[in-house]
Amino acid sequence: MNPELDERAALLQDAARRVDGCRRCAIGSQRRHAVFGEGNPYAELLLIGEAPGESEDASARPFIGRSGKLLEKMLATISLRREDVFITSIVKCRPTLPGPRGLKNRAPDAREIAHCRSYLDEQVEILQPRVILALGSLAAKSFLGKQTMISKERGNWSQGPLGIPLMVTFHPAYLLRQTGGEIEAVKRLVGPDLHAVRAKLDEPSSNKSERPVGIHAKIRG
Repeated sequence: MNPELDERAALLQDAARRVDGCRRCAIGSQRRHAVFGEGNPYAELLLIGEAPGESEDASARPFIGRSGKLLEKMLATISLRREDVFITSIVKCRPTLPGPRGLKNRAPDAREIAHCRSYLDEQVEILQPRVILALGSLAAKSFLGKQTMISKERGNWSQGPLGIPLMVTFHPAYLLRQTGGEIEAVKRLVGPDLHAVRAKLDEPSSNKSERPVGIHAKIRG
């Protein structure tokens, strides 16, 4: 086993434990599980969503259910598998509101996003991805500012944390509402964004050869 990979996985595991014990926000005490993220510690692509939902809260895994299945199909269009990337979100606990049938999902508020930001920054620092893909309006605004309009910024490259190239695009949940998950319709909406990400990943890199191939250690917390 690669010692450097062991060290990176250990750093992620330690961060996941701290996220699990975090109670900076009320949702930290209300959720069932923190959803730290999962994937390849040497992933070249980091995908960042908005917040866990009910399924994610129950399983401690990001992007499962219909949105997760669609995300996997989206990745497949650019020859990537779920285990090739690292997936997380700007908030690690499920934000909820009371509903007629129990708790329902809600968007995280500004304070919750701010409280979780140090964990996200730490993930980026540990992973050192070549590209960041922010999924959805809140994820886009967390990097580009609260006035960001995803419909205008999607498909454009910005400078993300640590100078890493950042792309924003529509969230799979939005795409499901717009297309019902029909992949050809999804590709018409976000295909250019995804292929721009693929092209960026395919650009020569001086350290690309140092990344282990075929190692997909999952980090959960």
